[in-house]
Amino acid sequence: MALLHRAEIRPTKLELLTAWLPSRGWYQGDAAAEVVRVAAYRFDDPAGEVGIETLLVRAGAGPVHQVPLTYRGAPLPSADAWLIGTMEHSALGTRWVYDACADPVYAAALAEAVLADTGQAEEYFEVDGHREVRAPSMEISSDPGGIDVPAVGAVRRVVDGTLTVIVTDTVELTLLRRPDAAAGGTPNGTVATLSGAWDGVSIPLAYAALR
Repeated sequence: MALLHRAEIRPTKLELLTAWLPSRGWYQGDAAAEVVRVAAYRFDDPAGEVGIETLLVRAGAGPVHQVPLTYRGAPLPSADAWLIGTMEHSALGTRWVYDACADPVYAAALAEAVLADTGQAEEYFEVDGHREVRAPSMEISSDPGGIDVPAVGAVRRVVDGTLTVIVTDTVELTLLRRPDAAAGGTPNGTVATLSGAWDGVSIPLAYAALR
């Protein structure tokens, strides 16, 4: 479960992405357009230390882009190239925001979601000592096919692109940066996929694959 805070954040996630996305080779859209949120889903970090959120965003009339983020209370070692920026959170202090594809906590959570169909984390606020659940903005599911989830260790290599490949000690994950028919589909050798849909999307789209 993901505890949310009614907090002031500066700069906001979308402000960070508005500045960062045009620098990505896989980005399509007006570099001057403001990035807006379409939907989002979260995973749990079993240790409770790292926030894991995937945003579906669009800039202007451009396509929807999938951007997984991790939020950390300290820098991730050897990951400066994947740092999107820092933000000041009124409840949690300084947060380092990373493109999650290089974060081993995200890779492990994504493998669990693809192979074990663990779904997304339930989001809630604490209000006067009571839990107030926020309804999800989209749905995700997988087709694991009875495959065991291996332990995912270090991220050994990331090949960034429209199909971003995350190579770990045990599995290879592919993230579709633009989860639509134009994104190129899933790679050969795929054994399981993560799909999802939000308001206005009637057919679930592939978001990630594992081989």
